[in-house]
Amino acid sequence: MTNNQTVKEILLEDVQKVTSLYRDPYKRMKAKNRIVGILLALLRYFILGALIFVILFPIFQNLTLALRHPEDLNNPLVIWIPEHWTLFTIKIAYNVLDFSNTILRSLMVSAIVMVLQVLVTSITGYAFARLEFPGIKLIFLLVLATIIIPPQTLELARFFFFRERGLIGSYTSLYLMAALGMGINSGIFIFIFQQFFRNIPRELDESAEVDGASVIRTFWSVILPNARSIMITVGLFAFVWQYNDVYYASLLQLSSEGRTLLSMRLLNAAENTYQILVYTGMWGLVGQRIQDNPFFIALVRNTAAFLMMLPILVLFIFLQRYFVEGIERSGIVG
Repeated sequence: MTNNQTVKEILLEDVQKVTSLYRDPYKRMKAKNRIVGILLALLRYFILGALIFVILFPIFQNLTLALRHPEDLNNPLVIWIPEHWTLFTIKIAYNVLDFSNTILRSLMVSAIVMVLQVLVTSITGYAFARLEFPGIKLIFLLVLATIIIPPQTLELARFFFFRERGLIGSYTSLYLMAALGMGINSGIFIFIFQQFFRNIPRELDESAEVDGASVIRTFWSVILPNARSIMITVGLFAFVWQYNDVYYASLLQLSSEGRTLLSMRLLNAAENTYQILVYTGMWGLVGQRIQDNPFFIALVRNTAAFLMMLPILVLFIFLQRYFVEGIERSGIVG
C-alpha cells in the first residue's frame, strides 16, 4: 500500500509540474523558445550538410573518375565507386597536360600577374578612397564600368595593340595589362580596395601628415600594413583567375611550344590525347576502339581538370583564414 501511494504521489507531482508549466506564461514561453531553438539548430545543420554535399560531391566525383579505369566507362554497375582502381587515367592526363613543365610556367605567370595586380589596384583603390581631385567620381564610374563591359568588346583593340608592338605570344602582354590596371577583373579589385580603405580611420593619414609623411609614404608605411588580409584576398582572386584563364591566353596566342599554360593544354586535351597515347605506347593498353568512345575523352579531360585544380586547393587550405577575414573587412559581404 505504501508503494502504491508513493507511485501515486510521484505521478501527481509530475502532473502538477506539467500543469504549472502550462499555467505559468514565463515557463510556457521558455519551453516554446527552447523547442524553436532546437528546430532552428536542426534546420541550420541540415542546410550546412546540404551545402557541404553540394561543394564536396563534385570533388569526390572527380577523384573517383580519376581513379577509374577506362574499362569501367560503359559498365552500368559502376556509378561512384570504380570496379578497377588504377592510376592509368591520371598518367594519361599528366602527359596530356605536360604537367611537370606546364605547371611551373602557369604558377610563375600567375604569381607575377598577382603581384602586379595587387600593387596597382591597391594604389588606385587608395587614391579613390582618400584623395580628392576634379573628376574623381566620373573616373571611378568608368572603372566600375569595366566590371560590366564584356572583355570581348575590346578584343580587337587589344589584339592589334599588342600585335603592333610584337607582344603576341609573349607573357609580357599579360604583365603589361596587369601593370596598367587592365588585367583580369582589375575593376573589381580596385572597388574592393576602395571599400576597404574607406573603412580605415582618416586619423591615421592625418597623424602621418603631421609627422611630415607624403601621400606615398603614408600609403606604404601606414595604410598598407593594415591591409594584409585584403591583399591576400585580392591576391588569391587574381592568382586563381589568371591560373584558370583561357580567354586572354587564346587572344594573345600563348600556345606555342615552351609557352603553353595549363589552361591551354586543358582546352586542347582532346587533340593531344591520341598523340600522347601513341607517343607513350599506351595506345595498345586501351585499344584502338577507345577513340570511338566519347566518354574516354571526357574522362581524360575531367582527370586533367582535377590535376589542374589540386594546386589551387592546397593554396586555399593554407590561406582560407586570411581569405575569409579579408572578405569580412572589405565591407562587401553578401
